[in-house]
Amino acid sequence: MAAIVGWSHSKFGKSEESLEDLIAKAASDAVHSAGIGFADVDAIYLGNFGGFEKQGFPASFVLDADPALRFKPATRIENACATGTAAIHTAINAIRARNARFVLVVGAERMTTAPGELIGDILLNASYRKEEGDTPGGFAGIFGRIAELYFQRHGDQSEALAMIAAKNHKNGVANPYAQLRKELTVEFCNTVSDKNPLVAGPLRRTDCSLVSDGAAALVLCDTETALRFPRAVHFRAVAHAQDFLPISRRDIVAFEGCGRAWQLAHERAGTTIEDLSFVETHDCFTIAELIEYETMGLTAPGQGATAIREGWTAKAGKLPVNPSGGLKSKGHPIGATGVSMHVMAALQLLGEAGDMQVRDAKLAGIFNMGGAAVANHVSILERLR
Repeated sequence: MAAIVGWSHSKFGKSEESLEDLIAKAASDAVHSAGIGFADVDAIYLGNFGGFEKQGFPASFVLDADPALRFKPATRIENACATGTAAIHTAINAIRARNARFVLVVGAERMTTAPGELIGDILLNASYRKEEGDTPGGFAGIFGRIAELYFQRHGDQSEALAMIAAKNHKNGVANPYAQLRKELTVEFCNTVSDKNPLVAGPLRRTDCSLVSDGAAALVLCDTETALRFPRAVHFRAVAHAQDFLPISRRDIVAFEGCGRAWQLAHERAGTTIEDLSFVETHDCFTIAELIEYETMGLTAPGQGATAIREGWTAKAGKLPVNPSGGLKSKGHPIGATGVSMHVMAALQLLGEAGDMQVRDAKLAGIFNMGGAAVANHVSILERLR
């Protein structure tokens, strides 16, 4: 398979740096972290959703990190909000095929360059515009509708969503890279107010991830080569399940592609959910994390609220979920998100997560989702030695 031997992570939030500078710095820092030369890099993959600024075609920005990267093959990867992990999984395929030994993966996005009123519409590119393009509230409206359908089927879960938001904000206080390091109470998150208005359907502002700028990067290599490195994190398994784009063709409350990706990953890793030490999951909206509790197998369908109410997913619970603060607190610069998740997991498995550290972290699960459960990517990671 493959392993992570170097990484970098910018502070998420509103950045004064250009997209070009964010990409180049993340790439440079990751290569230096790995302790290899830029000339050792065989291939480059950049995760970038794009559309927030006029400059497209950003793969070559990675070459700005060092002249030795000039003429290296560099490719932009996009798979909606799962773009970062799609880039990582593509890099792993290149390593498996022996087309590359060292691969540099960068995920980056600069969302705040777009006017606020356009950001929701740009994100609707991750939906089926023919049927969903006029959704009120933009992409938040898509998940607002999912929340409404879930509530119709399983009852009002507003308090459970508020508990998820409060948990992730509490975790995010300990994350030096997080955009919003502020603890919020369940009462605040569960109360509609001027500071926490309704955004779409039953979703309040505290149920929605942040508009963010940021970048993260990884250096990957084959497992045999990684054995020479003092700090390495091994991919025990990866899986990708792509579902239909139109919501009308799926039971959108079931997140079936998510469940399928987890099933494939566990089959390939020889694991079950009980083996995992923690999970970094895609909480673009709190309703997504709630449903993901069910599709990852933590609870039965319709019972996701049990996991948060019983404290199972708290940092000290039986399966900590989003000890980094998740997208809700850390931020969600689209192309960087999946790469960030893998950096967070690597730090945990190496015991280098500082105040975020989960006790005795040995096996990590990552779920990165594009669109409304359309692109579903799972990684299972462990410390190499």
